[in-house]
Amino acid sequence: MQSYKLLFLLAFTLCTSCKGQINGPDKQDENMENEKTIEETKDYIGMWVTEDGRIRHNLLPNGRYDEARGDTESAYQGKYWVEGNHIEYKDDTGFTADGDFKDGILYHGGMVLFKRDL
Repeated sequence: MQSYKLLFLLAFTLCTSCKGQINGPDKQDENMENEKTIEETKDYIGMWVTEDGRIRHNLLPNGRYDEARGDTESAYQGKYWVEGNHIEYKDDTGFTADGDFKDGILYHGGMVLFKRDL
């Protein structure tokens, strides 16, 4: 009788530890699969602006950016690339910077930029 209890306990432990494999993925696994990075959705392409409108990053589909500051259009230009939810910038003078996208907001160099529809 003792060996049956041990066997049942072992089988129960195995079943609960591989729940996702036996019963399919649970809700958390489904949500993680449905959440795509901004790199995958390409939602980073477009105009990103600070709340006061002073800093404007135009992320072009060809991997180039054009940054305006205040009244100065094209203050900085260069290339960018996105990996997951992280962005790297390298301007045409060689200066580099980076940022991160989170919940539809770009955090870059102490600034917070929001996507603006054109």
